[in-house]
Amino acid sequence: MPRRLVLAACLLAAATPVAAQEDDVPYWASIRSEEVNMRVGPATTYRIEWVYRRVGLPLKVLRRKEGWRLVEDPDGARGWLLARFLTRNRAAFVQGEGLAEMRAEASAAATIRWRLEPGVTGVLGDCNDGWCDFNVEGHRGFVVQERLWGAGDP
Repeated sequence: MPRRLVLAACLLAAATPVAAQEDDVPYWASIRSEEVNMRVGPATTYRIEWVYRRVGLPLKVLRRKEGWRLVEDPDGARGWLLARFLTRNRAAFVQGEGLAEMRAEASAAATIRWRLEPGVTGVLGDCNDGWCDFNVEGHRGFVVQERLWGAGDP
């Protein structure tokens, strides 16, 4: 009998980290599908608030409920999406006023490679010392972190 209790305790201890991961919000995600409906509640019976047609758009996941995620987009809109339409691949969205400079290196003194308009999305790499590695359709460089929504802690 004690052997069964020890086994049960071990199984319970192993299951706890998985349960803790389920509650690990907020986190960053991005849209994986060509068309995704944002709903006002976590079920297909709720009305559609918005339709996203932008693969790679970064979203902040605020809450989980079964197969649904409460998300916030770069404009601050909040609603529910089916989790299967999201990926944990990191992306970012250029924010702020005016053009954002993409530089060859993580330095204000580095050569400017491109200038990015607000609203441009791309694949987010590592961020260090206020600069993020950013890839927009093969155009790669470094952008100041404060200009990228989706960089840093959610």
